[in-house]
Amino acid sequence: MKKRYIILAAYLVLIMLPIYWMLNMSLRTNADIMARLVFIPTDITFGNYMKIFTDASWYSGYINSIIYVVLNTVICLVTALPAAYAFSRYSFIGDKHVFFWLLTNRMAPAAVFLLPFFQLYSTFNLIDTHIAVALAHCLFNLPLTVWILEGFISGVPREIDETAFIDGYKFPRFFFFVFIPLIRSGIGVAAFFCFMFSWVELLFARTLTTTAAKPIAAIMTRTVSASGLDWGLLAAAGILTIVPGALVIWFVRNYLAKGFALGRV
Repeated sequence: MKKRYIILAAYLVLIMLPIYWMLNMSLRTNADIMARLVFIPTDITFGNYMKIFTDASWYSGYINSIIYVVLNTVICLVTALPAAYAFSRYSFIGDKHVFFWLLTNRMAPAAVFLLPFFQLYSTFNLIDTHIAVALAHCLFNLPLTVWILEGFISGVPREIDETAFIDGYKFPRFFFFVFIPLIRSGIGVAAFFCFMFSWVELLFARTLTTTAAKPIAAIMTRTVSASGLDWGLLAAAGILTIVPGALVIWFVRNYLAKGFALGRV
């Protein structure tokens, strides 16, 4: 029993050490970071965080990231729900081939689609807009969402659909007020993965934006001054980048547990 706790403690230390070290760096000046190795900071400063919250280029990056991530999550859920229901409940010509084709889009490298997206969005003047990044992220989030939701929907007995139609429910009313509550855990799991994959994606977000819609990840990769990288500022930005993901995990943690137990996750 003691050996198990020792192994668990060692594992937690390994997992938390990078986050602690980033927090350590975020509370120190760049000169202090470059001068010495300190495990517990003594001269703590919040200047790095203050710069992020007072500099428009930094806090606007967080706002931009949240906007297109939320847009992408909503678009994926709205389009994937009816698609997943169709794949689960109906058989049509080429259904398995279409389902497999969706998954191949998820498995393909993002760089393969970068040039077509850039040319298409340039034609329609969508470069440097939130919707451009949100739609681009649908390329790999939408297939995953359909795949996850199809697994949850297939776990709901077809008799529920038939009973609801016999009771006089029209399909829209049945779908929104009866069926969706039955798969809310699956929706929570799908929303979590859409949010996280869109939040950490960099290639599309950096290429399809220039100024107005530039996300925080792109800003962090371009934080270079004449004296080099500002490690303290980058560490503070990294800590603040972790916060939205931690909050999302906190709110959907119950759904995630059910998703890992019941769904395709």
